[in-house]
Amino acid sequence: MTLTSLRLAQFRSWPRLELGLDVRPLAIFGPNGSGKTNILEAVSMLAPGRGLRAAPAVEQARQGPDAGWRIRATLGDHAVETAAPPGQTRGVIIDDKPAPQTQLARLVRVIWLVPAMDRLWSDAPESRRRFLDRVTLSLMPDHADLALAYDKAMRERNRLLRDQIHDAGWYRALEGQMAEAGSALTRNRLAALEAITAAQDGGDFPAARLTLLPGEGAADDMDADSIAGRMAATRPRDLAAGRTLTGPHRADLGATWGSQDMPAALSSTGEQKALLLSLILANARALSDQPVLLLLDEVAAHLDADRRAALYDRIIALPAQSLLTGTGAELFTAFGPRARLLSVTKTDGLSVAEEVA
Repeated sequence: MTLTSLRLAQFRSWPRLELGLDVRPLAIFGPNGSGKTNILEAVSMLAPGRGLRAAPAVEQARQGPDAGWRIRATLGDHAVETAAPPGQTRGVIIDDKPAPQTQLARLVRVIWLVPAMDRLWSDAPESRRRFLDRVTLSLMPDHADLALAYDKAMRERNRLLRDQIHDAGWYRALEGQMAEAGSALTRNRLAALEAITAAQDGGDFPAARLTLLPGEGAADDMDADSIAGRMAATRPRDLAAGRTLTGPHRADLGATWGSQDMPAALSSTGEQKALLLSLILANARALSDQPVLLLLDEVAAHLDADRRAALYDRIIALPAQSLLTGTGAELFTAFGPRARLLSVTKTDGLSVAEEVA
C-alpha cells in the first residue's frame, strides 16, 4: 500500500503541488517557512483527525477561511480524496465513495514526529494521552470509534453535570456507555504499550519502559463494572466541578529509561529526543504487517552526524515509507543514494518544489 502520488490544491502555502513517490525515503529541504512541513501536514491528513498540526480545516486553506482546499492521493490501488470546501468541514472520499474519516485508518497507518513533540515529557498529561492514543490508533483502528463513543457519552454526562441534573437514570445510562467504551480504550492502550516496548531495539536510541499512569481518575481500570461504579460514586464531586473527574480520559503516559530508571521528564533535552525517536521507530516497527507512512519534521536538527547516520540506517530498515524535512540538503548526506531529495523554496508567498538529482 505505497503512497505513489500526492496532489494538493490551495492547501496552506501550496496553490498546487503534484508529487510522485516511491518506496525510498523523501527528504524535503529548504529555508524555514518555505512550505516543507505543509507537505507533511497534507500527508498526515490521510489519517483520521486534524493532522500533525491539529488545525481546524478553515485554517489550512491557502486563501483564508472563506476558501477551501483539496488533497488527492493514490494509496496502492485506492484513490483517496480529502477536502474542505469553502465554509464546510473536512470530508473523505475513497474510491469515489464518501467515507468516514475512521476508514482512513484501515488503509494506511500514519505516524509523525514534529518539533512541538519535543516537549512531550514536560507538557501536561493531555499531550502524552494524545500521543498514546495516536500510537494505539495506528495499531488498532477500532480505537478511534471507541474514543468517539466514549467522548460522546462524556459530553452528554458533562452537560447534565453543568445543568445540575440529579436524575440517576440519565447518569446510569451514560455511565454504562462510558464504562464499556472506556474499558476497551484502556485494554487497547495497554496492548499498544506492550507492542511498542517489545519493538524497541535500543542502541543509539535507548529503549524506554512505558507505563499507563492512573492519575486521579484510576484511568488504568479495564473493568467496565468498576468504572461505572466509580462514576456513580463520584457524581456528587463531579456535580460540584461541573465535569467528569474520573475515567480513561484522565490517563497519563509514564516513561523511564536506563539502569537507574530515570524519568523521561528529568532527562536532558537530547535524551528526551532520543527516547521519542526510539518510540516512533518502535511504533513503525511494530506495524511490520501494515502499510505505514512515517513523517519526521526537522528530525535531524538536534542530532550529531553519527546519530543522524544511525537514524537513517534504521529508517531504511523499517517496513515504512518515510518523508523527512530539514533546512539543508547536507543534513541528509548520510542517506546517500538511498533517498530522494526535494528542494522547496518560496516565491511571492507561494511554495515551489524541485527534485534534486
